[in-house]
Amino acid sequence: MLDNVKTEPAIESEFYGYHNSDEVYLITLINNGITVKITNFGCSITAINAPDRNGEIDNVVAGFKDIGSYNDNPHYLGCVLGRYAGRITKGRYEYNKETIQLSQNEQQNHLHGGFAGLNRKVWKVKSYIQTDHEAGVIMQYLSEDGEEGYPGNLWIDITYVLNANNQLSITYNGTTDKTTPINLSNHSYFNLSGFKNGQIIQHLLQIDSSFYTEKNEDNLPTGKILNVEGSAVDFRSAKEIGRDIGELVYDMGYDHNFVLNEHLSGEVIKAATLEDPFSGRVLNVYTDQPAIQVYTANFWNKDIPGVHGINYEKHAAVALETQNFPDAPNHLNFPDALLKPNERYSTKTVYEFVTK
Repeated sequence: MLDNVKTEPAIESEFYGYHNSDEVYLITLINNGITVKITNFGCSITAINAPDRNGEIDNVVAGFKDIGSYNDNPHYLGCVLGRYAGRITKGRYEYNKETIQLSQNEQQNHLHGGFAGLNRKVWKVKSYIQTDHEAGVIMQYLSEDGEEGYPGNLWIDITYVLNANNQLSITYNGTTDKTTPINLSNHSYFNLSGFKNGQIIQHLLQIDSSFYTEKNEDNLPTGKILNVEGSAVDFRSAKEIGRDIGELVYDMGYDHNFVLNEHLSGEVIKAATLEDPFSGRVLNVYTDQPAIQVYTANFWNKDIPGVHGINYEKHAAVALETQNFPDAPNHLNFPDALLKPNERYSTKTVYEFVTK
């Protein structure tokens, strides 16, 4: 059990390489037998090393071996997404009777912040957090007015904290001088076997969600919110990810935005639980966001040479992206995704690692 392993919180930092002429660092957070590695390129999680039920340590997230591979990261392994995670239809939205045009990096649509979103920026390592119970780092980036078409200067702080309760928290904060869409998320892919099993179809997944946002053939929300009951996307009770995945022929797996049942509370609530019954590792996901996007790496094809010494295959891992709804600026019935001057964007997600 993880509770039997006790180590003092610690932080290590090492030079990782360059992105263009900017120095990139690899920062390691250590606490209670878990280590988390984060690079300031893309504010990306490169590894989460956690024990199984027998105390054996494995890295449970997909990643690359070196900074050079993160320079070309089309599947967004481990990185922060933004300014807007998810798709925006035709890369545009209306505000105050004005059409705002963003970059169109996925055919005619805008995806995950554009051609060079937050995932392709070198963040400033602002400060470290080290107490008797916590090890953490704060990273900072200024997204300038007009970047990828977004209005306003957006100042962002992201704080990663690993505490003694085996919880990795990610806190996102932002302010702007012009009204702008914002929806920040992390795109880590989890395989709780440490990729000893090449797929996650036998992982158990439970989501506190009775509804999901319908989408069209272009993966864009229609605006309708549908009940999960009787469908392949019903995870109200834990089930194997692979049980109904064959029904999703067009998507080749899960790529769905689940509406969290308790999101109107504004509190950090338990949203989902992922379990690998073979290793005994369990991941609990908590968030104050209204939704969680579940994506099962449907288009991986053994073409990604990962840090685990294997090429990641289809359904090798699952991303659990806590977020606002995709395309929210274009749907009045979706939660507001516009940040205004004199407001503060602040949201928190917690990944908790336990064994059973």
